[in-house]
Amino acid sequence: MKLAYVTTYDAYDPHAWSGSASHMLRALRYSAIETEVIDNVESGAMLDCLQKAKTLAYRKLLARDYQRARSPAVARHYAERIQQRLAGSKYDAVLSPGTLAVSCLETDRPIAIWTDATFGAMLDFYPDFSNFCSETIRNGHRLEQQALSRCSLAIFSSDWAAATAQRHYDIDPAKIKVVPFGANIESQRSSADIARISLSKDNSVCRLLLVGVDWERKGGDTAVAVASLLNRRGIPTELHVVGCQPPTTPPSFVKLHGFLSKATPSGRAALERLMEEAHFMVLPSIAECCAVVLAEASSFGLPSLATRVGGIQTAVRDHRNGMTFELDASPQQWCDYIEWVLRSPAQYGCLVRSTFREYVERLNWRVAGAQVRDLLQACCTQR
Repeated sequence: MKLAYVTTYDAYDPHAWSGSASHMLRALRYSAIETEVIDNVESGAMLDCLQKAKTLAYRKLLARDYQRARSPAVARHYAERIQQRLAGSKYDAVLSPGTLAVSCLETDRPIAIWTDATFGAMLDFYPDFSNFCSETIRNGHRLEQQALSRCSLAIFSSDWAAATAQRHYDIDPAKIKVVPFGANIESQRSSADIARISLSKDNSVCRLLLVGVDWERKGGDTAVAVASLLNRRGIPTELHVVGCQPPTTPPSFVKLHGFLSKATPSGRAALERLMEEAHFMVLPSIAECCAVVLAEASSFGLPSLATRVGGIQTAVRDHRNGMTFELDASPQQWCDYIEWVLRSPAQYGCLVRSTFREYVERLNWRVAGAQVRDLLQACCTQR
């Protein structure tokens, strides 16, 4: 099977889409799928200039956001550029990690998307999707519907994303599949390695780890409240924070590590050390489509504690690789669970082992790539 892998940005960029697009590409190639990459599709200088002017006009006149990428003119330009680069190529199907690149694409081959959310699901869910002008909302729904109508497979990273596709758009349920994303870090760890990591943790201090770039959306204040309450309960606790900065000076038990790039050896080493030393990953997000850091935590046998929002419950299964809490759950509820698990070393060790199993069995890119390969092959065979 030969696949055209289509993105509007650099498909190899380790920072684009938190690295998921590049890991997705590697997963497909590992699954013995020959891929031709069609990426870096620019919108064109004149069109880009016009769209920028429109963006500024909406901001100044109406205090609303206009998303250039959701313009039908830009989407058509993407499609034209992709079709030009596909001309003469032999490929069995097209796969894109998003809908914009294929919303206007004309091809006689099956189109598939593999993504973490629909436009409709994102509206008023993420802060960046909460102040759109009516034109962007109208165009966004139109282009999303076009992409879902054109595709033969709509693969989502979570049950939540799949459900929102059906709720917001007219789509054949038979097209919809769920394949979770893997961890965006390389891992050769074995069960023996996980046992060693678990035994080497310093149990005199409970270490919580929060990773993300948006303090407010990731629930940073809740994480601080949980760590504070654990300390008041007599459980010495540290909250280690990677990637985001609190708006005010945090308490002394909060340890800030700044941004750690997984694209550099030093960044990877520092993040791996924090994952190995932590007792829990905490992610009290108020909005989340697919936090790959939860899969990454599982690759270290690190249980995750997170809110029941967006796609989190596909990544974290209660009592298997952590626990999820309602968005309005009190810090006391989070602390009760942490204290209950840590009360018994045997119980915590059991959770660590089952957390790693979740990574091995379903939260890694090799497993995900193989599942998508089978779905694509079945799709092409049926034509």
